[in-house]
Amino acid sequence: MDVDIVCVGFGPAAGGFLTTLSRRLLNDDGSPRHESPSMPGMPLQVLCYERADDLGFGVSGVVTKGRGIKASFPDLDPAQIPMCAPVGEEKVLYLLDPVGASRRSFALRAADGLIKATQWALPFENHALELPWTPDFLHKKHGLVMSLGQFNQWVGAQVMGTGTVQIWPGTPVEKALVREGRVEGVQLLDQGVDKQGTPDAAFMPGMEVRAALTVISDGPVGAIGQQLDTELGLPEGNHARDWAVGMKFVIDLPEDTPLKPGTVLHTFGFPEPEIFGFFYVHPDRVASLGIFVPSWFDSPIRTSYRYLQHWMMHPYLWRYVKGGRLRSWGAKTLQESGRRGEPHLVGDGFARIGEGSGSTNVLTGSGVDEAWATGTQLAEAVLELLDDKKPFTRENLEATYVKRRREGWVEQEGRVAEKSRDGFQRGVVTGMLGMALTGLSGGRLAVPGRPLRPYERIPALEDYYRGRIPAGEIRRIRDECYAKGVSAHAALMERAGWPEIPYDGQLLISQQDALLLGGKVQANPGFADHVTFAYPNLCERCGTKVCVEVCSGQAITPGDGGVPAFDREKCIHCGACLWNCASANPENVDRMNVRFRAGSGGLHSAEN
Repeated sequence: MDVDIVCVGFGPAAGGFLTTLSRRLLNDDGSPRHESPSMPGMPLQVLCYERADDLGFGVSGVVTKGRGIKASFPDLDPAQIPMCAPVGEEKVLYLLDPVGASRRSFALRAADGLIKATQWALPFENHALELPWTPDFLHKKHGLVMSLGQFNQWVGAQVMGTGTVQIWPGTPVEKALVREGRVEGVQLLDQGVDKQGTPDAAFMPGMEVRAALTVISDGPVGAIGQQLDTELGLPEGNHARDWAVGMKFVIDLPEDTPLKPGTVLHTFGFPEPEIFGFFYVHPDRVASLGIFVPSWFDSPIRTSYRYLQHWMMHPYLWRYVKGGRLRSWGAKTLQESGRRGEPHLVGDGFARIGEGSGSTNVLTGSGVDEAWATGTQLAEAVLELLDDKKPFTRENLEATYVKRRREGWVEQEGRVAEKSRDGFQRGVVTGMLGMALTGLSGGRLAVPGRPLRPYERIPALEDYYRGRIPAGEIRRIRDECYAKGVSAHAALMERAGWPEIPYDGQLLISQQDALLLGGKVQANPGFADHVTFAYPNLCERCGTKVCVEVCSGQAITPGDGGVPAFDREKCIHCGACLWNCASANPENVDRMNVRFRAGSGGLHSAEN
């Protein structure tokens, strides 16, 4: 099929691109502003393919300044968008450890002791210290609290309501069509195959969609972005080595909650010092709350779900959520390298926007508005080239899109933030000091640190628990758990002092129950598995199995012969396995042994 512009992935970046583009494809009288080369007499043919079954599935709650979004919708009333509210009260909290199991450095233990000794003179409450002052760059004043799922659905309705753009959810794209260095469109994923990709009687090969311009906005773990990174490499000096798993719950708060819509809480310090938390209050007593588990958290037991439950039960937070009810949950991989993870933004026939293009600001911890802005910048560039009747070559896209991006606020603020998190490579305290130093100096100063590939810093279980659990007992616990086909993180954490989760069947539920109650995970038949292991022999020798421990939906479990088993009926497509691997891929040292390809299904909840 021939079209004019094809977009891969629908999120904030594609939303900004298609919103801006769709408004200027027709003249005031309804005639085409630019006639379609692929369909003469018609307006430009613009298609967007989204892997998930709905435009709002599988993303997250967010707080954003919304500068780019508000520029696109200057008359925006937050009440138009479900679960959206203007930011009201905002606090940054340092959470002390009420359990005694957190792995804290000497410096943090000393700080905790000082805070407890002088708490009478501090804004200290329920094992938490409200920071009396925080830099402006950490706040989202005059911004919005949103559900990205609801926002994406709202934007999609606005875009498709113009009649100039088609958005196709439930349509995974397998690869870009590259010929002699030029991207000429995309190929959709084969259908009618078994889990190994072998055709059966209902086989239908993936259709080739040819386009003059391919817009890649498929996020940090998208198949097309991975393909181009492999074929083109990254610009000299750039790398994507800092990552995080963001996991969150959407809950109904108790009826007597004192929290008002627009309340925003940022936390750090617990359950482990490296883990950051967020608490956003939507209208109608609904809240999004969750944690970020970063790659510099040097633990082979990176269970986001279990840590999220311990975080939620911290006394400062538990008083607000006790008696609440889980509505949904979700997880997403976050590319935390920011500007330094920027790939080649353009080439002949293609352009990249959004998080996968390195737009996230790692100093302020914001990415939604930045992604949206890159989409609007590309749309303005495309419209300029169309007006000038110029083709979508690398040279022309450099002179229009890349030029706009380099001169815009996303680039300027991204440059300031570029080295702001390097200090975390040396520890939490140096990391926090590094962020403050970078923010207050406008990026001129930073604490140095060399970001490592995840597998270069993940310790063995025996090393991580040295001095807390004997090596022989670790092996016994792991072997017993793996013999049952389950991960070992719960047993090991409890042995290290973390309490059991007091399940109540309403808010505190097991991860398996969450898959049924709060996640609504589904995998469509007729597609191949999207998670495989490149070199099974490396899995056989791996004693860490981080992919098993970190899996957000427990879709990766211990398998026969040491090779993990994958159950896509539990996979929520967060992509954590792609970078949480203790084995390097021999073909590419910047890639791990897990292959995360195009696939269907995933998490079904528009509230996420």
